[in-house]
Amino acid sequence: MADPPRTVLISGCSSGIGLELAVQLAHDPRQRYHVVATMRDLGKKGTLEAAAGEALGQTLTVAQLDVSSDESVAQCLSCIQGGEVDVLVNNAGVGLVGPLEGLSLAAMQNVFDTNFFGAVRLVKAVLPGMKRRRQGHIVVVSSVMGLQGVVFNEVYAASKFAVEGFFESLAVQLLQFNIFISLVEPGPVITEFEGKLLEQVSTAEFPGTDPDTLSYFRDLYLPASRELFHNVGQSPQDVAKVIIKVIGSARPPLRRQTNTRYAPLTALKAMDPSGSLYVRTSHRLLFRWPRLLNLGLRCLACSCFRTPVWPR
Repeated sequence: MADPPRTVLISGCSSGIGLELAVQLAHDPRQRYHVVATMRDLGKKGTLEAAAGEALGQTLTVAQLDVSSDESVAQCLSCIQGGEVDVLVNNAGVGLVGPLEGLSLAAMQNVFDTNFFGAVRLVKAVLPGMKRRRQGHIVVVSSVMGLQGVVFNEVYAASKFAVEGFFESLAVQLLQFNIFISLVEPGPVITEFEGKLLEQVSTAEFPGTDPDTLSYFRDLYLPASRELFHNVGQSPQDVAKVIIKVIGSARPPLRRQTNTRYAPLTALKAMDPSGSLYVRTSHRLLFRWPRLLNLGLRCLACSCFRTPVWPR
């Protein structure tokens, strides 16, 4: 007898990685999953429903969920048959980029409310049931910025560092209950949201920022960021495929980076535990040798680094 389908709850499914993951799981040829694809604003569900096609109402259900609200989380879980979640995918997230002096504390708090506390809130809600059944899998869409800081992304990186530390700590305890945690760490992902964000910040004023810092952001960081996305960026479909492999694994990994072309950049930090090599190299490439940086990013896009590069 075939096993009953596993209930997979995914946050942040209106677009990008969440949408692609929900659709791919719902179209699993073996019908191993029933997907509860959630989003904060159900007014944006049209793209997801169109992509789901015949799976809609069969192996995929759309539900409202605001990860920053206790009431919304409780309401969402109450609509799941039996209230049991076998796999939780914490995908909902927001970005924030720009000179620190020009960012409000309210905007910074919003990033943590969604990226960190939103993930914690969902885990707290599903954990009692998983512990009671002695099984479960929690997948967290983190970021390579949870492994290394990136200039002008301080707040976003901080939220992902918090995610990494929290879930690595929790993973130790949960193994005792046969519950696995997997941190999936994409690099740049090419989405419509990212494109709009870069366009918006390119003309933003960032009040309180000195002229030099503003010039560094607009004239050095933004061109380098566009080059990075162009040469190293992944599609949401590719990231979703990696997550599906993690979900289907008999022994799920704690961490899984999705982009081998990004590996040389993360290897810099691993080579020197003090962090000095990564910080100084990043500083020199961005502020002193931007042309070399662009050349290096183009090299990452070619066949030079098709396999992971790891420090010895």
